[in-house]
Amino acid sequence: MKLSKKIIAGYLILVTMFSGFMAYAADTGTVAATVTAQNISVTVSDGSIAYGIMAVSTSRSTITGDVNDMQTATNNGNVAEDFNIRGQNSTAWTLASSIGADQYVHRFCVATCNTPPTNYTALTTSYQTLANSVATSGTQTFHLQLLTPSSSSSYTSQSVDVIVQAVAD
Repeated sequence: MKLSKKIIAGYLILVTMFSGFMAYAADTGTVAATVTAQNISVTVSDGSIAYGIMAVSTSRSTITGDVNDMQTATNNGNVAEDFNIRGQNSTAWTLASSIGADQYVHRFCVATCNTPPTNYTALTTSYQTLANSVATSGTQTFHLQLLTPSSSSSYTSQSVDVIVQAVAD
């Protein structure tokens, strides 16, 4: 009987010991997930136009003459983009749809730009569509035309910048 108690005690110790080391099966799966942050970016090259000194009530275009300076907007982002364009008032002149006293006109063209310009669109101080669905690394070229006011209260250099904006397509 003494031996059987020792056997039972040993058996219980072994059962307890091995039950602590029992392996339970597990079943898992992995979903490989990646993400890239959206990058909206546009550059305009050459990005500078020098219209020079102009008389009142005259016009100059980037397609002809001494200006001859087509601009190129490039999608530097990582998704297709829409390009928008707008003009701005200067210190002394107001951007308008027709020239007047201290009112100038700035226009853009993306298609076949003629001289004289017949297919230019007048810029406003609000964004307008320049191009839609420009692919990554894609470009949109455009020309500009400036019409000076019919009269001016200022005869100093005016900043008549054009702003190109990129938004996700």
